This record gives sequence, structure tokens and C-alpha cells, in this order.
Amino acid sequence: MAPRTFWKGYLKLSLVTCPVAMMPATLPDERVRFHTLNARTGNRVVSQYVDAVTGKPLGEDDEVKGYRRGEDDYVMLEEEELDAVALDSTRTIDIATFVPRDAIQWIWYDTPHYLLPDDPVGEEAFSVIRNAMASTGTVGISRLVLYRRERALMLEPRGKGIILWTLRYGDEVRSEGDYFHPLSRSNQDPRLMAMVKTLIEERLVSWNAKLVDDPVQEKLLDIIAAKKKGRKRPAGPEAESGSRPGNVIDIMDALRKSIGAEAKRKPG
Repeated sequence: MAPRTFWKGYLKLSLVTCPVAMMPATLPDERVRFHTLNARTGNRVVSQYVDAVTGKPLGEDDEVKGYRRGEDDYVMLEEEELDAVALDSTRTIDIATFVPRDAIQWIWYDTPHYLLPDDPVGEEAFSVIRNAMASTGTVGISRLVLYRRERALMLEPRGKGIILWTLRYGDEVRSEGDYFHPLSRSNQDPRLMAMVKTLIEERLVSWNAKLVDDPVQEKLLDIIAAKKKGRKRPAGPEAESGSRPGNVIDIMDALRKSIGAEAKRKPG
């Protein structure tokens, strides 16, 4: 069943505007979630803000945002001051910039959404914008207030619709150069490359959603179903036998054994 629309507004490019609807492309709410309970009474436990010094609970009117500038020293900001720097773009996705599709690496992607026209009258304008991006190999960059925060957006044409990705902020992505140091330029045995390619080819399959199923969720649901019926919960998985894998000393020998094991595993 298609998820409910959670945002409606307008897609705008210069003087061209059309009404659009947006919904998340993923379904996090369907996962098993737990509440914290009082083990003695079975009642839910609720959280509450308390003053760290006096221990007294706070009402909503007593709460204020604070920026730490020193030990137990904060700059307090009122809601009006925070609202003054917020974007006004809560209902319009105004595409101000386009970049080549392959210019944005996956590490910048945050959360995907589906964007589609919300009115038959606006379908032509929506389609023209989408098809123009597809034919030029570009994606649109915009900004919008989503999930109570200003978000940078990337609009990517996909099929008959548009995938809208929220993007991470520039200071949220660490430079790979800080972690991926150049490897030593030792001469590599070309036979090793050939053998690893053989292993890859042996394990190559077509992509399907079953490859990323969550077995933990299925086991949790089994336990919950058993408890509902008053049965004993299913037995847990057996512990893995053997010791932890160590460093591979003879790569050639390990690859030969791996290829041999793959040949036995493969049916036929």
C-alpha cells in the first residue's frame, strides 16, 4: 500500500510552477519498535526534563535553547531569535541551481523521497522539468524546511517521477583524504587479481531486495508471536564455532582454497 502524502507544496523553476506531493521512499515505521516499561507494573515509563541542579521538573514554558560557551555557562536564545534565521521555504521547492548528475557522490545523500505532481493541470510542467533534467544529465539543487530543519535538496529524474534526496550539510561529511592514506606501491602479483576476479564472478548475482532482508526483525516477530500465544520463545541461534579469523599470511594459498570451496558450493 502506498504511504500517505506527508508534504504538499509547489515545484518552481523560474516562472514555471506546479503543485507537487512528496512522501518518504522508505518505511522505517514498519520495523519492530519497543517501549520502556516498568517491569513490576507493566506500565509505560515517560521521560521528563528536570533541572540538573535542583532536580525539579520543568514545564514547557520554562524550556529555552542554549549554546554552551563554557563550563556551566550558556548563551540562551529565544524562539523569536531562532525563527529570524529560519528559511521561509516551507511550501515551495525553488530550483535555483543545476549540477551534473555524477558530480554529487553518494556520501552526501541523506533521505530519499518520491516527488510527483499533485494536480492534473500541473503534470505538463512537472514532466517538462523532469525530462529536461534527464536529457541534460543534470540534477536540481534547492532548499526546503523539512523535519523542522532547513535541508539542502537534490532532485533527480527517475522514471515518471522525481527522487528528492535531502543532502547532508557540508560540515557533516568528512574528507576521505583524512582516512584513506596512499597504499605502498609494491609490485602486485597479477595472478592474485585474476583469482579474486574469479571469486567475484562466482558470487555475482542480480540485485533483488531479498539480499538486504533483516533476519533480526523476523526473529523478533517470531518471539513476539510466541509470547502472545503463551508459548516458550524460540531457541536462540547457536554460537559460532571456531576461533576468530586471523591475518592471512599466504594470500595465494587462501585464494586457491577459496576458489575450490566455491566450486564445491556451486550447484552442478
